[in-house]
Amino acid sequence: MKIHIYYFDTDCGGVVYHANYLKFFEMARTEYMEKRGLSIKDLMDKDTVFVIYKQEVTYKAPVRYGEEIEADARILDTSDVRVEFEQKIKNSDGAITTVAKITLICVDGKFNIKSMSPEIKQALLKKI
Repeated sequence: MKIHIYYFDTDCGGVVYHANYLKFFEMARTEYMEKRGLSIKDLMDKDTVFVIYKQEVTYKAPVRYGEEIEADARILDTSDVRVEFEQKIKNSDGAITTVAKITLICVDGKFNIKSMSPEIKQALLKKI
């Protein structure tokens, strides 16, 4: 997904503030799920929530105010309760600026770990 970098995304030096990459990764994961027919709101209404368990981010190059980036997400691995994503951000030249490995776990509305339904797991793994 394309994302335009605004002033509020940056620090006083005009470089994207490090924590804002997490927001961009979240946006890309949400789009990944929605393209596969999984609405976050519908899942929550059915007592299924995905929460971040672990994230590892490598910052390779800065992204600056005014740039347009592309954020993507792909699944590396899954289990009945876990989904591991690899995510990348590329600048307008196509160079990778940021890479992350982010693990989500499936929980109910009270944050108890629960297994994903086979339908959710199948939708997550669907090739688009």
